Amino acid sequence: MLEFSTSQALTLGVELELMIVNRRDYNLTRGSDDLLHLLGRSPHGYDIKPEITQGMIEIGTAVHTDVNAMLEELLAIRTLLVSTAEKLNLGLAGGGSHPFQHWSEQRIYPKERYQLVSELYGYLAKQFTVYGQHIHIGCPDGDTAVRLTHYLSRYIPHFIALSASSPFHQGVDTLFQSSRLTSVNAFPLSGSMPCVGNWDEFNDYFRHMADLGIVASMKDFYWDIRPKPEYGTVEIRICDTPLAVDTPVLLAAYAQMLARQCFEQDWNDISAERYLTYSYNRFQACRFGYDAVLVDSAQKRQSSLLEDMLDTLNGLLPQARALGIEAQHSALRERVLKRQLDSHWLRSVYDESGSLAEVVRRQSEFWMYEPGADSVH
Repeated sequence: MLEFSTSQALTLGVELELMIVNRRDYNLTRGSDDLLHLLGRSPHGYDIKPEITQGMIEIGTAVHTDVNAMLEELLAIRTLLVSTAEKLNLGLAGGGSHPFQHWSEQRIYPKERYQLVSELYGYLAKQFTVYGQHIHIGCPDGDTAVRLTHYLSRYIPHFIALSASSPFHQGVDTLFQSSRLTSVNAFPLSGSMPCVGNWDEFNDYFRHMADLGIVASMKDFYWDIRPKPEYGTVEIRICDTPLAVDTPVLLAAYAQMLARQCFEQDWNDISAERYLTYSYNRFQACRFGYDAVLVDSAQKRQSSLLEDMLDTLNGLLPQARALGIEAQHSALRERVLKRQLDSHWLRSVYDESGSLAEVVRRQSEFWMYEPGADSVH
């Protein structure tokens, strides 16, 4: 049986996967070993670790109650990473996918877990060289985590649009705002959590899957949102890694507001019908961003994602005030009103330069040196 660790409700943590590029042609480079080795020579206390292929690295924050403190930590991690990468003449960048790398050139990081994934999933493991942001939200118990996972599924298209930054894939404009999720979809245990009603039912499901030999741990589920029992959190895994270092904090603030609303309302409207349109709405957000059409199966109506997000943000203002994050609420609303998408910026750089290498150079410069244009301090 999976034990759910108790954690303080509404605490937050984020993880960011970053790309490592060379500074000659801005293709991905197998730089994670050198970078981690050099970082390890000076103890720093930050969570910085390898990812599945060697052109990736993951950073994680501590547990926070204050999103401004989270931003300060992210900026400090960036300072350390940038100073180290510069010594190796490496570039680091946000974004959900590298625009022109080829999956066959990637190498699996020599870690037991990643080697097992590679043996099981074959070429899918190398195609998993995509970059996402994960958001952890603290929950007091497993029943609450199950409820919050179902509650947040309604808002998955919002998180996709707010973070969309992977319009290019394998050298081609995909016409998607977020193409990264098509790589995730290839895994058989991706998608959404089954419609279980509480933690006991979740454990029954997990035990059944384990007895069948399909899973050994929660890591084997590549769901968009999943309970993370060892951390005592719900983990949102749907976001592309944003281009700017401060955007992840806005996404975390949005998750915190939604979670507080779920807890305040003691929400428990769990039903299979809510998932009838889940995949369709998810596709719409990936393809069209704010111009997506959302289908509400319960109300039997359609609405635009943009309108739905603005309505949601209006309803969340009391939560923002209670949490002391009105500035982040305002910044999110402004971002939506301006239809600001990282994917639009990436396309504009390509239209201007005609070079995907220049796109990567600019997004690397942006992540490494941008002081924080969206800073909400």
